[in-house]
Amino acid sequence: MELQTLQVVVFLGFTALIALATYLKCRGTRASADSNKDYFLAGGGLSWVFVAGSITLTNLSTDQLVGMNGNQMALLAWWEFAAVAGLFILAKVFLPVYYRNNCTTTTELLEKRYNDHHIRATVSVMFLLGNIFIFLPAMLYGGSLFMQSMFGIDVSIMVLASLFAIIGAGYAVFGGLRAVAVSDTYSGVLLLGLGMLVVFLALQAIDFDFTGVPTERLTLIGANDSPIPWHTLLTGMLFIQVFYWSTNQTITQRAMASPTLKEAQKGVFAAAGIRLLIVPPMIVLPGIVSYKLYGDIGDAAYGRIVSDVLPVWLSGAFAAAIAAAVLTSFNSILNSSTALYVMDIHEKYFNDTPDVKKLSGWVTVVFVGLALALVPMYQQADSIINTVQELYGLLSMPILSTFLVGLMFKGVDPRAMIIAVVSGTALYGLFTFTWAPLHYIHLMFVTLIFCVITALVVNSVVFGRRAAYIGLKPQV
Repeated sequence: MELQTLQVVVFLGFTALIALATYLKCRGTRASADSNKDYFLAGGGLSWVFVAGSITLTNLSTDQLVGMNGNQMALLAWWEFAAVAGLFILAKVFLPVYYRNNCTTTTELLEKRYNDHHIRATVSVMFLLGNIFIFLPAMLYGGSLFMQSMFGIDVSIMVLASLFAIIGAGYAVFGGLRAVAVSDTYSGVLLLGLGMLVVFLALQAIDFDFTGVPTERLTLIGANDSPIPWHTLLTGMLFIQVFYWSTNQTITQRAMASPTLKEAQKGVFAAAGIRLLIVPPMIVLPGIVSYKLYGDIGDAAYGRIVSDVLPVWLSGAFAAAIAAAVLTSFNSILNSSTALYVMDIHEKYFNDTPDVKKLSGWVTVVFVGLALALVPMYQQADSIINTVQELYGLLSMPILSTFLVGLMFKGVDPRAMIIAVVSGTALYGLFTFTWAPLHYIHLMFVTLIFCVITALVVNSVVFGRRAAYIGLKPQV
């Protein structure tokens, strides 16, 4: 009982410390004249340190730590290595365009490129569907599962998920992006430090000896029946990363919140360095070690290995770090989802001058309720990360096609693009639920090509317009 009390005291202490540090950093910050920019882009005042910290922790949550370690194989590190390429493309290709067009949301760029707000609203709705029905419930479930398996507590997943949701929503509603980004960064320092300590202690627990672990769990060359066959690295993998890091509002919102483009690019490059050097061992090595120690235990692997290798006095601190990762990822997606709804839908179709903070609060409550209702669905999944990636293909490649066509061509009718997006979503749905001739990462690439070709053909045949190719050039 005394040890449990110590864990709880340390957990609450670190959690309160992060909250206090965030408050002290954010208090007294002068508001921007533009309420949207102030609330959703921190008034354009994020330095590169907070851009890097927020991008890192927004992505690095329990769906990564629990889900990737739950596969218990090195192969999952490819998601992180490929992410480095995605971040460089964000910094050199997409960010200059967002800054040049003074965008608050990524979808605002679509309205300007196609000169039509309906395409902007269509893509925003797709982002919202992905955030509410896929990412938010997966994060709540992953965080709750970790707490259960780490502490062995007899508390239901739904109770834990509700606590995460309520606290995370509080950050998103009352602090806006500034509070989210600052808390991300402070939490990130704690999580990365303790996460690497877990890696070292896990390796020490097996004397740095992987003997007995099957070769297929140690290799980086995936077989055809593996989660990431090697040939998928040549097709859909890169485009998944371009979509996630360069067009996804949750990520790019942080990079668009700096005072200058160069400051934002510094933050993105720093985030890329962290993903290359620090994150890969954190998301695969504890899982592999857990396979040697416990066998194939799936998504429970990370919580169990952390519980076994960390000193009891540190487990409370690590619980605080994981809770912070869940909360910051959760409230980051909430904040970006609210931005999409308020700016791309509400202001365009209902009221162009709303009380942004009040409206955002009500929208957040609705989104949180929907996410909580979907948590039980993820309890049935074999692997959190594989389920999330496969389901998000319904939206990711059709969305990416709108950005690629909009940036690479002139003269494309927005109605042609909307038809392509709807058709591409239906095609991937057919692949996912009815007929899958290839691995889903290949099928995502097929869906992207289908959407681009469909948009150009419909533009010419149905609307009688000729698209002019203008290219997509990196920017300094």
